[in-house]
Amino acid sequence: MGFTPTSTATCFLIIAPLVVLWCWKLLKWVWLRPKRLERALRAQGLQGNPYSLLIGDTKEMYTVLMQAARSQQSTSSFLSKDKDAAPHITTFNHHIVNKFGKNSFFWEGTKPKVVITDPEQIKEVFNKIQDFEKPKLSPIVKLLGSGLANLEGEKWRTHRKIINPAFHLEKLKVMLPIFLECCDDMVSKWERLLSSNDKSEIDVWPFLQNLTCDIISRTAFGSSYEDGKRIFELLKEQTGLMMKLQNAYIPGWWLLPTTTNKRMKKIDTEIRALLKGVINKRENAMKAGEVLNNDLLGMLLESNRMEIQDHGKNNIIAMTSLEVIEECNAFYIAGQETTSVLLVWTMVLLSRYPHWQERAREEVLHVFGNQKPDYNGLSHLKIVTMILYEVLRLYPPLIYFARAIKNDVKLGNLSLPAGVQVSLPILLIHQDRDIWGDDATEFNPERFAEGVAKATKGQVVFFPFGWGPRVCLGQNFALLEAKLVLSLLLQRFSFELSPTYAHAPVTVLTLNPKFGAHIILHKL
Repeated sequence: MGFTPTSTATCFLIIAPLVVLWCWKLLKWVWLRPKRLERALRAQGLQGNPYSLLIGDTKEMYTVLMQAARSQQSTSSFLSKDKDAAPHITTFNHHIVNKFGKNSFFWEGTKPKVVITDPEQIKEVFNKIQDFEKPKLSPIVKLLGSGLANLEGEKWRTHRKIINPAFHLEKLKVMLPIFLECCDDMVSKWERLLSSNDKSEIDVWPFLQNLTCDIISRTAFGSSYEDGKRIFELLKEQTGLMMKLQNAYIPGWWLLPTTTNKRMKKIDTEIRALLKGVINKRENAMKAGEVLNNDLLGMLLESNRMEIQDHGKNNIIAMTSLEVIEECNAFYIAGQETTSVLLVWTMVLLSRYPHWQERAREEVLHVFGNQKPDYNGLSHLKIVTMILYEVLRLYPPLIYFARAIKNDVKLGNLSLPAGVQVSLPILLIHQDRDIWGDDATEFNPERFAEGVAKATKGQVVFFPFGWGPRVCLGQNFALLEAKLVLSLLLQRFSFELSPTYAHAPVTVLTLNPKFGAHIILHKL
């Protein structure tokens, strides 16, 4: 049976309006809406590149990053004549601010991002979480898990309430013996490498990564690093593939059935299956009456169980099994990445500035002697704390935060329309001479001698873990772990940069040493 003229006309009348509507929406997305937002931003004195169809500033961003990479390769060493301790890394935020000034914006595809550097405006962004939300994760980034950090509204509040008890200081104190055991294992390996010599060159970066993996495995899941090794191997591979895909600068590339995309989906499936196995085993043990709430997973499951009891079995707010898996994924990534990068840059900078290394060692020996560090002693390490804050200022794990605007909003003297995003360039603000003085790019822990509030003059200009209601729950965990590990290392070794060390910070999810961290260890 063929189509009659009448049925053909009817199909045309149905399809034609749909095609016109689709074309109109496409036109609005790729051109009309971006140009409207651009006019609104320029009317307020904000400067940036003109919008380019679909790609925005992608081409210029790629050029800047490639130039930075080539420059990094040609000046790869941490020269002794170079006073600056700041990362020799160029971010696109830096480039745009240098090009257009602090009142500027740039394009990420069809979305304009306003660079926010004013402390009062930064404070407002962090405080008004209902107006400035986390941007939706791309499908690529979602493969690394979302978790609490990317939730909004009531779901975020409930999840935070459930997770929060696991990070109370009293709970963290219980984990110190695990920190010690893991660190002793690493120190023993280093001492064996030094067994026949008074000194030895080691790339400490993979050791520190393994150490923090071991710690988060045991504290989060009660298993050793060896038991969780497969998960970490998969996460590391996933991160590398994700960064490779992100750098391709081809919108929608992730949708294609390429070898890389298929591998990423396969990795995601395997990680979830492994984590589900760990969770199911724990839940079954708890149902059998075993008390297993002395690690992060146990505390999370117990807190979630109590939330369900308080609101009934049909409570839709408490975490589902899938959401528990997402939070476990976040434990693995954030727990390992944040502390490992903090420790590696601390070792690099203390190698570069031996007088600060000696001051820290004197303090550690004064507080602990040759005894194992304990919680009370760690809380009294003033110089070590100053050093860690200064490292976080110069080498924050994340180099910027982004926030999305769903509705028109006032921000200081700016009127930002819905659809715009704001970028909080952590690295740029942490090294702004107008804020920190002429030595802003130099390593000077003394600036934190009277605490963060005094160093920042009460402004929101130091936020390596975020700020406000959404400040990272794991910051106390990370700092406690870093203090303990650093104390043990200072008790056993002195260290200096190797002539083979190449200074090349690069963002791979967090700010990593591209060529490792080659350091010469000396036995004490």
